[in-house]
Amino acid sequence: MSVCLIPARGGSKRISRKNIRLFNGKPMIAWSIEAARQSGVFDQIIVSTDDHEIADVAAAHGAEVPFVRPENLADDHATTIDVVRHAIDWLETAGRDPDALCCLYATAPFALAEDIRKGRALLETADFALPVTPFEFPIQRAVRLTGDDRLEMFHPEQFNTRSQDLPEAWHDAGQFYWGRTPSWKTATTLFGSQTAAIRVPRWRVQDIDTEDDWTRAEILARILQDRA
Repeated sequence: MSVCLIPARGGSKRISRKNIRLFNGKPMIAWSIEAARQSGVFDQIIVSTDDHEIADVAAAHGAEVPFVRPENLADDHATTIDVVRHAIDWLETAGRDPDALCCLYATAPFALAEDIRKGRALLETADFALPVTPFEFPIQRAVRLTGDDRLEMFHPEQFNTRSQDLPEAWHDAGQFYWGRTPSWKTATTLFGSQTAAIRVPRWRVQDIDTEDDWTRAEILARILQDRA
């Protein structure tokens, strides 16, 4: 049994109510629910929320909201792993024992059904699977600003190394995380040798944490819709 869990707490601070704010014509969370449904790999699509309005919107777009997330898992300090473990505990208590669970973020309008399917298949040989994308600039040549606004390299030994000679670095795309249930229960991190990578292009990855992020994401989504 495979379950999609979409975490969507009500206390978003930087973008108020962003989980249900209209994004190109429909609530943001609806894009994730739709991608999950289109993937065809889930027996259940569940939303974990502490907010009744979010619950109503999620249910209206085809997701289940079988429980209310506890307050201690709906603040700024709750981790993805904490929220997933709570959902797994609830499912097992209810007699619905998933062998795998995908945590799909509510603000992931560029997550594709085909990538979700690919992640499920990768669990045949991995404990976790998640989308990653390459950094735009070699991280080995990154700099920090000192207290008096002077530059300082993180890795000064790489100053004379050509960019093309440096290994490519990748980062979490922040869209979804597939995991086997036993692995979710014991994990302390999702990044390691037992995590399989799903490569996605940079242009299909966008954090949505500020109003500028939101505007950029809507423009990109409209361009992709027009192309489709």
